[in-house]
Amino acid sequence: MTFKSALKYLFALLFICIMILLLLVYLILPLDPIDFIIESPPHSNFNLDPYDSKEMQFYPNMRYSSSNITYRIDEVCGIKKKDDMTRAFEIVEELTILKFYPVKDNEEISVTCSDDVIVKEDHFIAGEGGPVNIVQTQNFNIILNGKILLIRDSQCETPNIAIHELFHALGFDHSENPNNIMYPVTRCSQTIGQDIPNLINQIYSIPSYPDLNVYNASAIMKRKFLDINVSIKNQGLKDSEVSTLLIYADDKIVKEEELDPLKVGYGVTMMFKNIFIPQISVEKIKIEVETNFSEIETKNNILFLEIKK
Repeated sequence: MTFKSALKYLFALLFICIMILLLLVYLILPLDPIDFIIESPPHSNFNLDPYDSKEMQFYPNMRYSSSNITYRIDEVCGIKKKDDMTRAFEIVEELTILKFYPVKDNEEISVTCSDDVIVKEDHFIAGEGGPVNIVQTQNFNIILNGKILLIRDSQCETPNIAIHELFHALGFDHSENPNNIMYPVTRCSQTIGQDIPNLINQIYSIPSYPDLNVYNASAIMKRKFLDINVSIKNQGLKDSEVSTLLIYADDKIVKEEELDPLKVGYGVTMMFKNIFIPQISVEKIKIEVETNFSEIETKNNILFLEIKK
């Protein structure tokens, strides 16, 4: 081996040694720290089984009268809890068609706070929430008032405790999925499944109108006089205004009566006796509630009675 070849071999060996040394330095010496976080769960929907038919809400179709919901946060709540609750409202607004508005009184959602430690089923309770006043109608369980009690501050980047209790106040029950934010034990890695916002948007897509329903009636004809009983109920999402009850013998109006406003879920039964019928014979009695305001449904404003055969 010539001196030149030996020198090349020595340089090559030295280069390899330097590269190995640099690699060891890179692997051993601490450089910039790398933070690791919990991997986002692949499935965070309310139910573990996508085909599970378990209801997500305490009762079917739970909602407030309007998608514009008022709230008030108690002054005793600390800055952290107030901030968490405000952010929770904002996060749910971003995901749904709901809008939340702070008011000084007569709020729909009341938020209070406590520093007391509550233990239930061997775990600490971070908060409590839910509807406290509900009116049941044919299609909806309408929440008149909801309450949220924040007991512990959230230690998560996202205010999971406040979001969890807000969903309770919106009518949502606990989930059996540990990855879902509605799981009874809170963890920072829990997320909101898309099925919760989807259900909220579906339920609140119905406009906040009254819905007067003529749901029951009976009539007896005595020669030229008619006795009739009529039941009407507001099955909608808003109190009704003044309307008019019309009773037809075939196509002729034989009775007209003003109907007072009805609160959501409330009804009235009206009895009329000895209504004079000018026709010689009557085939049908039509009962109709006539309104000058928008309703969810108008087909149920009319009910027909036929002669019993």
